[in-house]
Amino acid sequence: MGSQSSSGMSGGRGSSSGNPAEQSDAAEPNQSSSSSSSSRGRRTADRQQGDRQPASEEDVDLAEVLAYLLRRGQVRLVHGSGATGLQLVQSYSDSDEDSDGAWEGRLGDRYNPPVDSQPDTHEVDCSEIRTQILLATASSALKNKHSFTHMLTEREQGRCRGSSFSHGECSRIRTHFLPNYVSHKDTYQQKAFCGVYSENGNIFLSACQDQNIRLYDTTRGRFHLRQKVKARDVGWSVLDVCFTPDAQHVLYSSWSDYIHLCSIDGDSENHTALDLNPDERRFCVFSLAASTDGKEILGGANDGCLYVFDLDQNKRTLKIDAHEDDVNAVAFADSSSQLLFSGSDDALCKVWDRRTLREDRPQPVGQLAGHRDGITFIHSKGDARYLISNSKDQSIKLWDVRKFSPKEGLAASRLAVTQQNWDYRWQQVPQRALKRHKLTGDTSVMTYRGHGVLHTLIRCRFSPEFSTGQRFIYSGCSTGKIIIYDVLTGSVVSRLSGHDACVRDVSWHPYEDNIISSSWDGAVRMWEHRQTHPLEEDRETD
Repeated sequence: MGSQSSSGMSGGRGSSSGNPAEQSDAAEPNQSSSSSSSSRGRRTADRQQGDRQPASEEDVDLAEVLAYLLRRGQVRLVHGSGATGLQLVQSYSDSDEDSDGAWEGRLGDRYNPPVDSQPDTHEVDCSEIRTQILLATASSALKNKHSFTHMLTEREQGRCRGSSFSHGECSRIRTHFLPNYVSHKDTYQQKAFCGVYSENGNIFLSACQDQNIRLYDTTRGRFHLRQKVKARDVGWSVLDVCFTPDAQHVLYSSWSDYIHLCSIDGDSENHTALDLNPDERRFCVFSLAASTDGKEILGGANDGCLYVFDLDQNKRTLKIDAHEDDVNAVAFADSSSQLLFSGSDDALCKVWDRRTLREDRPQPVGQLAGHRDGITFIHSKGDARYLISNSKDQSIKLWDVRKFSPKEGLAASRLAVTQQNWDYRWQQVPQRALKRHKLTGDTSVMTYRGHGVLHTLIRCRFSPEFSTGQRFIYSGCSTGKIIIYDVLTGSVVSRLSGHDACVRDVSWHPYEDNIISSSWDGAVRMWEHRQTHPLEEDRETD
């Protein structure tokens, strides 16, 4: 998960902690090319090893262990002074010793993410999401008459339905004025990992590797630091944060057995540790989500499990063995909080019904296959029908949860993942990993290419319903850019440049026209639109 690698033989896990033993993603999602043991088997073996069973120690094959650690990037061979002239060194995800800057997320200038010059829009052209977006932006009756000047002419001639533009027409106008310059900025001494707006957009929440959680007042276009909270029980970095629905508390996770709940209302801080009671010795929750009623917390962890914590009962109520590798992303499908989404390093997205979840029979409603490598993030459109997933295969996919993948699709994705043998934390993307043809059984509605997913779990999201009609998908990028795609055409409509290292997280204000990016260069930047010409159509800022 976290900031780590596609592992040796498969998609690998991806995050690290300050403890060298915790630096690797975790085990591969599927089967090794040299061994038939699955990652679930490896997790079981880890637990047995943790219990120090003498019998298992007698059966250890040291050559096999070494090959496994090399594939996962946990150790590397360097020239040494020993009899063989080689020496083993442990890999640290954020070591300053590597001159190539890979651990610092600065490989961007050496990688130009591939772009689809002619995206395949066949599926999206006949999809429901197309109708939704066209209606939300008052574009359904238009025939290539989307220009701002045409809309102004129509209004001046009294052809608007009312005295002024409708809400949909206002959303369509705003698509011509996307953010393109930095209006506010804050800089930290260490990497910025997470950043998200509150539901009403009045607070921006930022988490940094310096173990501080910062809250900014963003009312009326401001960007002022209002509170700084020292996170507790942090291993390596805070890896995910979210607000409770009332915005009175924040949740955060790290390499720890606990999710932490911290009050932000008032002058005093009240930290509560929510014990997930995992079986793993090295445990991390990579992704968090709070239910709409604020009663349950959903987490995805490095043991391949989904966790549900009930705040009223103050205990973990569910632990679901969900995936064959790290669960890097979780989300609620809509405001009902009954459908859950999860994404993993096994390259699968799974859909779960909260009402039928049972620990003894963890059965998803359905599975979505099509990615060739681990999934780093998922985001729901909020309608319990569509979601997007970001992946180490350097693509974003749009999914309709009414179109689950068949068995051959699951098999094809599993095979593709097991063939990955590069480490996305510090290696550049090999050409063989950039295959563009669809896998057998890929049921995705659309695929978007043009951003880089290296170093860490880079995030992507739908643009807001209120201001854009969710016309766009926007993503962080390992090249230090923010990439904005048109949902319906698959084309890149904007590239915002300015960061010196990978952009891990991005958050678009729910009602206003600005985006905040969080980067490993230690900078948090607010992007707004600066008008250079009233009718300018070119949104490229490179």
